[in-house]
Amino acid sequence: MPDLFRRFARHAVTFVLLAALAPVAAAITPDQLPPVDQVFVPSAQYVDGAIQVRWTIANGFYLYRHRTAVQADAGFDADALQMPKGDAHHDEFFGDVETYRGELVATLPGTAKAPRTVVTIKYQGCADAGVCYPPQVRRLNVDLSAARDTSAAPTGLSPFARARAAAAGAVDAAPLPDADAFRFEAIPGDGNTLLLRFSPAAGYYLYRDRTSFRLDAGSRAAGLSLGAARWPQARMHHDEHFGDVAVYFDPVDVTLPVTRTAPAPRSLKLTARFQGCQTDGICYPPMERTVAIDLPAGKVGGAPVAAMSIAPLGDTALAAPASVSDPDQASTGDTSVPGSRGAAMAVARPPAPVTRAVEPASALSALVLALLGGLVLNLMPCVLPVLSLKALSLAESGSPSVARRHAVGYTAGVVLSFVLLGALALGLRHAGRALGWGFQLQQPLVVALLALVMFALGLSLSGLWHVGGRWTGAGHGLTTRGGVAGDFFTGVLAVVVATPCTAPFMGAALAWAFLAPTPLAMAVFVALGIGLALPFILIGLMPGIAALLPRPGVWMETLKQGLAFPLYLTAAWLVWVLGRQRGPDAIAWTLAAAVAVAFAAWAWTRSRDHAR
Repeated sequence: MPDLFRRFARHAVTFVLLAALAPVAAAITPDQLPPVDQVFVPSAQYVDGAIQVRWTIANGFYLYRHRTAVQADAGFDADALQMPKGDAHHDEFFGDVETYRGELVATLPGTAKAPRTVVTIKYQGCADAGVCYPPQVRRLNVDLSAARDTSAAPTGLSPFARARAAAAGAVDAAPLPDADAFRFEAIPGDGNTLLLRFSPAAGYYLYRDRTSFRLDAGSRAAGLSLGAARWPQARMHHDEHFGDVAVYFDPVDVTLPVTRTAPAPRSLKLTARFQGCQTDGICYPPMERTVAIDLPAGKVGGAPVAAMSIAPLGDTALAAPASVSDPDQASTGDTSVPGSRGAAMAVARPPAPVTRAVEPASALSALVLALLGGLVLNLMPCVLPVLSLKALSLAESGSPSVARRHAVGYTAGVVLSFVLLGALALGLRHAGRALGWGFQLQQPLVVALLALVMFALGLSLSGLWHVGGRWTGAGHGLTTRGGVAGDFFTGVLAVVVATPCTAPFMGAALAWAFLAPTPLAMAVFVALGIGLALPFILIGLMPGIAALLPRPGVWMETLKQGLAFPLYLTAAWLVWVLGRQRGPDAIAWTLAAAVAVAFAAWAWTRSRDHAR
């Protein structure tokens, strides 16, 4: 009978857990949403004395009526906006509202005061899957002198670009082919320099920070490599979403240094990758041009490179950046995403790694900041539960030698986890992806699972369940053989839950790490790990401190149960984070999963009691 009960409980728990977690796992994430300008495509034209604004809405998505607005500038004296009646919809955030699907046509009546006007449209919509886009703002130019035909789109562009071309009432003429809109030339300046010229057509502009250069494999095999491109001062173009970005409206000359291992003349192939937009019109997809250049004889090596200096995050310098992505590719380091109205919309990503020298003082400061940041992490709310668990294990040991073993294992787990996270982040940096610290907590499923883990650990400390029998024997055997296995994985858990709690000193150190060469960047991550583990290093390695640890006794059970409550609070905080990401339904399913976890803990303990 006990075996039958145990098997039933095991299968029941598995079924309930899978059923509870399935909706959370299946939920769509913001990263899986298509670009907003493919889902809601706006256009505007002047028809019969009124401005008609039309949104084409993709299937499975809808726009809010109460989040939609249209406003014209002084060129059009507008009356009240006229909108059709929408579909009744109960929204968990806004209550009873009206929505639009398929298409929305809004009419702005009024009197034309000028030949043209700029209309500002604001809107917000959601996917049926339950994820909403942030509020959107677009500006469209409207010709008030006659009706416009906006159906023509340039050939050779992606469907995304053609959709935006159709939406842009701001375009005075059909966009040019990319080869005519942006011309690129390259000639040798001398044996160690290339002279490049970008020539945007009138009414077009080039992103500085969407431009990079690379050599072909044959040129690299011949011992040629590129230095940092030297750009003239750019014009700052303000975007209401992403601030100021650097662009060029006029022809621009760029100097590109070449480093070589042999002085003899060489032939090379240079590929330039860049992106630009039509003013108040479409933005072209990234373009590439490859040119063959006969490089004359030159000096071995290249011009010396200055030491790196780091500006505060968020600052936009007027001078061109001087970062080098690798010896074979020169890049500005940032990336931008074109907006539907043609403005430059810059999205910061970790800059490309640099190959220049780093000032020793700068490196030392970053390492000290990282060490302090990791130390302060011990005071953060999401680390306190793991800190409590580790303090409990040290208190239970009551022996300096055992405390040292705990400290070594915990430190190894923390430092290795930081190294692995740093390697992942730096690898994604090289791949050109934006990644923020704490990225684990951006995934709803990870948040839900962490909440359940914290809840289960709290139940264990409260005495509802514990691992015993052969599982305890296996864990004890592993600890006996390895000596640090349990402490190692406690350190891993500390790093996992610590990453969203970026301490005050960590921000500058992490920013430096994403700009620095890879070896020094990894040293910053190691310093973060050492800082997080520093309290236990001191306890384990300084006998005087270890001797102050309390001796095990009856009081330990009370302390153990008391330490459960920080875990419950952490689980509650994680559920709150999940609610912010996915709303009340995700909270409900996670709470149901927590009930399943509690049932599993109870069934586990009951089955063991029956087995005795």
